[in-house]
Amino acid sequence: MNILGISAYYHDSAAALLRSGRIIAAAQEERFTRKKHDERFPRNAIHYCLAEANVRVHELDSIVFYDKPILKFERLLDTYLSYAPRGFHSFVMAVPVWLKEKLYLKRTLRQELASLLSCKESELPPILFAEHHESHAASAFYPSPYETAAVLCLDGVGEWATTSAWLGQGSELTPLWQIDFPHSLGLLYSAFTYYLGFKVNSGEYKLMGLAPYGKPVHTQLIWDHLIDVKEDGSFRLNLDYFDYCAGLRMTNQKFSDLFGGAPRDPESVPTQRDMDLAASIQVVTEEIIIKLARQLKKDTGADYLCLAGGVALNCVANGRLLREGIFKDIWIQPAAGDAGGALGAAYAAYHTYRKQPRVYVPGVDQMQGSLLGPRYEQADIVEKLDQLGAHYTVVEPSRLSDTVADLLANEKVVGWFQNRMEFGPRALGARSIIADPRSSAMQSQLNLKIKFRESFRPFAPAVKEEAAARYFHLDRPSPYMLLVAQVHEDIQTQPDESLHGLAQLHQVRSSIPAVTHVDYSARVQTVSEQSNPEFYQLLSAFERKTGCSVLVNTSFNVRGEPIVCTPEDAFRCFMGTDMDCLVLGNVLLSKDAQKNVNIAHRKGALALD
Repeated sequence: MNILGISAYYHDSAAALLRSGRIIAAAQEERFTRKKHDERFPRNAIHYCLAEANVRVHELDSIVFYDKPILKFERLLDTYLSYAPRGFHSFVMAVPVWLKEKLYLKRTLRQELASLLSCKESELPPILFAEHHESHAASAFYPSPYETAAVLCLDGVGEWATTSAWLGQGSELTPLWQIDFPHSLGLLYSAFTYYLGFKVNSGEYKLMGLAPYGKPVHTQLIWDHLIDVKEDGSFRLNLDYFDYCAGLRMTNQKFSDLFGGAPRDPESVPTQRDMDLAASIQVVTEEIIIKLARQLKKDTGADYLCLAGGVALNCVANGRLLREGIFKDIWIQPAAGDAGGALGAAYAAYHTYRKQPRVYVPGVDQMQGSLLGPRYEQADIVEKLDQLGAHYTVVEPSRLSDTVADLLANEKVVGWFQNRMEFGPRALGARSIIADPRSSAMQSQLNLKIKFRESFRPFAPAVKEEAAARYFHLDRPSPYMLLVAQVHEDIQTQPDESLHGLAQLHQVRSSIPAVTHVDYSARVQTVSEQSNPEFYQLLSAFERKTGCSVLVNTSFNVRGEPIVCTPEDAFRCFMGTDMDCLVLGNVLLSKDAQKNVNIAHRKGALALD
């Protein structure tokens, strides 16, 4: 049985294909179009999934969309009517799009699919619609390593739900309770994202990275004025301070007055107030998640918890939740945002609509390391490099890890392109930029010369799974880089404690300073030989040469661009930055050898001349 799941039209459109309950392929549209967070119909992602599965249209049993547009339109109208005449401008902008496209989404989908698949609309299989939070919950539970688990979904808003709780048992997923729009933990966090000058729906992780530079001195203001939270975690926002219901902004003048000034200019250097606000909303978010989890534990008695929704990408909160010990373990869907909704919709159709049994292996998740995207063979890589006029060396596979480890040990920054592309927002050693974590200058070098991004942004460590406990307070695998843990005291060093704010940035805090944040934390990825053998072999080679089992791992892209997908994407990114070397399969390129290749770098996008 082949089921195609689709998410689209809001942000991070994607496609995923299940065959008999097993994930065959999944990818975000942005990787193919090179438009970050692309919301359009995922033509390229669908084409890839069907090609990877070798499935034609008549072999599809169902096509499933990840939310229900009629319910979403109902919420839109109800909100505008509640706030009328405020919000009229926003209403005038939104409604024509709904009347033209979104309200008649089944018709739009059938037209797009028939065009893409070169078939008649009558030849398409049934098109189904899952609810938004049902898709999130299904994406969290069904591929998890648990037979029974509580499920918590947290995001901005779906149709109505912003927070929902579920119980997963075998092939059954039962809704328990939900909190509805406009009361939303995700939108509260996004309001601070907006106020602090970052882009909503993509800059929340920047806010999370800025928080450790500040102190949570504004938490009481948030509790007193912005949100009322009960002991069971249920909450209501004070909507007098927000503008997202009726306007085109997240916050209003009353919000600005509460915190003593206008929203931050996105291009300005964050002030101490900005850092303190980031720290404060991070603490508030964690406290609410902890309360919700405790209540869900009481409601279900489950030993395990699964998480999805955009808020589940807050790895600092995830780490706190794990340390609280409310559940024996937690599992977070690596594509926790809307892209993962495509996968969840397919799972929901397979188990709920088709009543099929669950594929379940105790203790093993079904995400395959989240390496679910395209793979490129050696011949394809060489052919593309020849077309680009690149100069390269083919390295024997048996020598590749040692060769690259030598480069890394000499503080070279390497683009690493192997295996299938990752599904979700994290690079996990398939489309990664890697470096030596022992270098005290590497964090600044990567931010300013490679990634072209804010200097305060931290980098994540990739570590051999069996060595993680030597470096971090982490006693279990973290394969998807979704848990923050403290760096072990044995490798910590003492910085100058008189420094505050961004002045702390260049202080050496451990023997792996490039991946140690200012609060001694790290967003850890553990790597096993089973999940990613190529990356594991490189970590092992680096360990043999240096005694260090850790590498810096950051996504293979620059600011404003999606993670690279193809060899050409990787080469263009390599040539437009100060990266030293590029490894595509077992092909090695040095920047010094590319003297005759011209690259234009304009407006943050890389293009061949």
